Amino acid sequence: MPAAVKNKIAGFMNSLIELARDDPRRVIHSLKVGIALSFVSVFYYYQPLYDDFGVSAMWAVMTVVVVSEFSVGATLGKGLNRGMATLLAGALGIGAHHVANQFGHAGEPFVIGFFVFMLAAVTTFVRFIPGVKARYDYGLLIFILTFSFVSVSGYRDDEILDVAQKRVSTIMIGASVCVIVSIALFPVWAGEDLHYLIALNLEKLGNFLEGITRSISKRNLAQDPERDFAYSARKMDAFTGFGDEYFQDQESKTEDLASTLQDYRSILNSKNTEESLANFARWEPCHGRFQFRHPWKLYLQIGTLARQCAYRIEALNRYLTAEIQTPVSVRAKIKEPGTKMSRECGRALKEMSTAIKAMCQPCASDVHIEASKAAAKGLNSLLKSGIWEGIDLLQVTPVATVASLLIDVVNCTEKIADAVAELASKAEFKRLSDGAPSPEKLVRRGHVAITVEESNMNNRASDE
Repeated sequence: MPAAVKNKIAGFMNSLIELARDDPRRVIHSLKVGIALSFVSVFYYYQPLYDDFGVSAMWAVMTVVVVSEFSVGATLGKGLNRGMATLLAGALGIGAHHVANQFGHAGEPFVIGFFVFMLAAVTTFVRFIPGVKARYDYGLLIFILTFSFVSVSGYRDDEILDVAQKRVSTIMIGASVCVIVSIALFPVWAGEDLHYLIALNLEKLGNFLEGITRSISKRNLAQDPERDFAYSARKMDAFTGFGDEYFQDQESKTEDLASTLQDYRSILNSKNTEESLANFARWEPCHGRFQFRHPWKLYLQIGTLARQCAYRIEALNRYLTAEIQTPVSVRAKIKEPGTKMSRECGRALKEMSTAIKAMCQPCASDVHIEASKAAAKGLNSLLKSGIWEGIDLLQVTPVATVASLLIDVVNCTEKIADAVAELASKAEFKRLSDGAPSPEKLVRRGHVAITVEESNMNNRASDE
């Protein structure tokens, strides 16, 4: 038993260490919550402040616990929701108590009960509105709670105004402390995380289509968009993309392709994460090059198009990993346009990813998109030329489906390029001639460090 307990404790400690290594910001966030709680506890321990607020000082402590979130946007959104909801509900609660007093002691509880019923019912129904639920659901919940607390407690407590004032004051203090600590000490911006998450998703799509060049490191880093990555160009190992793998001989395919190029699957389930980050980002003040009215909705549009592309790539991957493969001679008939479409789309997506990270105009991707469209046009002409005559239909169908999916991928890539161009225009991304950093020399401060060989600068830098 002692050995088993010791092993469990050691395993738990190792998991904590690994959790901290995955994202050191988690450790910093934990320390920030501790600092905020320690600060508001002074209101309870310091006698002069306790004389002013009394037991109501505990509301400040409770506010810090429920408002403290990982990012600045989430903390600010919750803090403003809680503060404004408490202020408005407290004022309405006092008003309801004043109106109920006009009906005498016998009628007062019925009037208060009617007000509580109506406000709780209407507010709960409003919470079902999608736009309201996304941004103000927590505020509406606190609004119902505070109104019920103030209006109902006023029936037994004659000093209702003092109770409401103390509750509002302590909640405002607790929320303010959370926001100040979140912004002042190593802030984590939800908008920045969304920005790099979208860029990373586009890079994952490009990696599957074109292939990747990545470093060989002793420690295999987990796939997490919030992780720090550092790649060295001293040892590079190239993995071919879909086109090269599908149209070559089965025996010569890269063995570890399945585990290397299938990072795109995380994009299929990224909708909730993207929407949450976009919602939090709208609450955040200006920071860096992210201005007050930054077009966060366009990031969601790009994310939606990326998922549509990922679904088509998922279908392509099934033909790549199928146990029964179409003969090489049949696949070879569309090898040249198919390989070019896959490679050019992958390069275009990587160029867009790099441009988003550097916040510069995605000019280089247009060349690859035009090349992929030309290849798609050539493939359409080839399919209409009767190249399948004399070939079994069961062998033709999978290859024709792959060709159709590749054409769809080209169309998706073009739509993504249009959305990225719109984002670059509305967000006022810089042109390279305006002093923006070169995409090949891009370094994400505090998150990604990249070293690139001169010979591999063109579409070969990966910081997944």
